[in-house]
Amino acid sequence: MKNKDLNYVAALEKAIKKKYGEAAIQNPAKDWNEEKERDYLKQLKQFIEKQKKYELETEPENVNGVLITKKLLNKDTKNKCSVCTSSVKNINDDIFILKYECCEKCYIDYVDGREARWMKGWRPKNVRKST
Repeated sequence: MKNKDLNYVAALEKAIKKKYGEAAIQNPAKDWNEEKERDYLKQLKQFIEKQKKYELETEPENVNGVLITKKLLNKDTKNKCSVCTSSVKNINDDIFILKYECCEKCYIDYVDGREARWMKGWRPKNVRKST
């Protein structure tokens, strides 16, 4: 390099220091050590694993000629009440199955007004099973 170039670099560095402070002109590797390197590599591995998982979930799948992401496909359908084992008959049953894992009738009989107890895991005994 020529002297003229070094003077320009020094003047530029001085102007940056004046405007942004001492930290702006420090070498980023100044405070880097082996421990920070290990932490960085660990975080990088976690990020890559998370990225791969996301890519797998968002990969499109062909369903009857339509591409739908795997994330949107719910393979484990809940179509039976966990209390009386009746099938889902209407949209209300479907809503209660998703939230309380029981049909609308069982919600009215066992859950309504006792949601906290239900959410803690209480379930009725000796319920007549319907079909």
